[in-house]
Amino acid sequence: MSIQTKNYSFVRNKLLNKEELALLDVREEDPHAQEHPLFAANLPLSRVEVDAYAKLPKKNVPIVTLDDGEGFAHLAAQRLVNLGYTDVSVLEGGVKGWKAGGGEVFKDVNVPSKSFGEFVESRRHTPSLSAQEVKQLIDNKEDVVVVDVRRFDEYNTMSIPTGISVPGAELVLRLPELAPNPKTKIIVNCAGRTRSIIGTQSLINAGIPNEVNALRNGTIGWTLAGQELDKGQSRKFQEVSESTKNDAAERARSVADRAGVKRASLSDVQDWKAQSNRTTYFFDTRTPEEYEAGHLPGFRSVPGGQLVQETEMVAPVRGARVVLVDPSGGGVRANMPASWLAQMAWDVYVLDGVNTSDLSEKGVWKTPLPTLPTIETVDAQIVSHWLKSDSNTIAIDFSTHANYVKGHIPGSWYALRSQLTEALKKIPQVDRYVITSAPSELSAFAAQELQTLTDAEVLILEGGNAAWVKAGLELEKDPSHLASPPLDRYKRPYEGTSVDPAAMQAYLDWEFGLVEQLGKDGTHHFWVL
Repeated sequence: MSIQTKNYSFVRNKLLNKEELALLDVREEDPHAQEHPLFAANLPLSRVEVDAYAKLPKKNVPIVTLDDGEGFAHLAAQRLVNLGYTDVSVLEGGVKGWKAGGGEVFKDVNVPSKSFGEFVESRRHTPSLSAQEVKQLIDNKEDVVVVDVRRFDEYNTMSIPTGISVPGAELVLRLPELAPNPKTKIIVNCAGRTRSIIGTQSLINAGIPNEVNALRNGTIGWTLAGQELDKGQSRKFQEVSESTKNDAAERARSVADRAGVKRASLSDVQDWKAQSNRTTYFFDTRTPEEYEAGHLPGFRSVPGGQLVQETEMVAPVRGARVVLVDPSGGGVRANMPASWLAQMAWDVYVLDGVNTSDLSEKGVWKTPLPTLPTIETVDAQIVSHWLKSDSNTIAIDFSTHANYVKGHIPGSWYALRSQLTEALKKIPQVDRYVITSAPSELSAFAAQELQTLTDAEVLILEGGNAAWVKAGLELEKDPSHLASPPLDRYKRPYEGTSVDPAAMQAYLDWEFGLVEQLGKDGTHHFWVL
């Protein structure tokens, strides 16, 4: 069937009118990060079937796919139609068409959030200190507390000396007990700029009595100043008393009210789940551990700080309704992120009146999936035997490149599903291919595609790489057999411990230019309290 096209002005008008729209860049993350429209969310062709139902919960939402002339946009649109989506079109001319129409393009990932952070700083002049100034405070043993608002794994990789892990949405709740003396200076850091700006401004907006400053340019600024970062730290925030929680709850609710955050009840949630003409996202913004201990059915675990930082990754439908809940933190971790989402022009609600007895589901969030293609499976022990004794069997791994490097079945090839035809030119031709991946569900779709490209037998490793490990079988580490280039992840200039200083500086320069780009783009509707 033929897929309709939509032009730049159609997309722009939807954004200007705050109407629902999923503008999906279906290239892999690295090409996406090179240039894309501001609100183009990355949903790679490779993962359409495993991600669509979670990210696009309503089947009649207007969807426009785009690429840069590779043909992925049409393929992705067809897959979305096959999944039951009814209003799918392709952006005329892709990225080039967008630019030709006068559209602004942006580099990097999580651009709506990062540009919003810069916008906040430009309007509120969020206070910050340089890396040298912060180091002097620490060296002089001044009364100072450094809080790191990134995910714990990022903090654990590298951190500012003395820093404590307090992911963004936890700040207003946890800080009063980390710094009970109002004379203690607070330094908020992240890797670059956005999360420290938002964290610092959150504490100021909530009326915390301490002096609060962002660490200017985060761990990047620290490194560029020639100062040593700590590695492998594990200092974390602690539980707080009931009175601290109640005080934080009042502060956070006041900020949310000022930002125009709306309130919702459990009966609203039931109505919205059944509503066919509106997309609603339901997010539980507490820690993953609290979520797994008990949560509301239908709510996805997305800690609030990361939600503000990576909104388009979990909520690609611009103009959708967003509902947040924090049933065990007095609402602090819902109200503070909601206050920011409201300023980012989301239609955002916080769910009130939730009792412990309502948290009837336990465990991790399960991604909603379509029916998987029926492909014959084989268990790990048999595959291990084949690979050792039979040169006519090859394993192909469709996990992310990062996961492949961390550990894969010995001798297995890394391939990107979106580049499968090219990958097969590098992988030896054999009589039997065993497909594996993490998540394992991806294997079924990759295997189905491979079957159309080869006469060989195609099987799936039952349970994927996790089952291989569970069977006690060895993994191989290193990028030994790459049939595809590692395009599935854009290397952030603030990740890891060995980054070129020039790349770090270029990243900061890019962030400084975002406010000007927002002005040129003109579709954002951002405002600041």
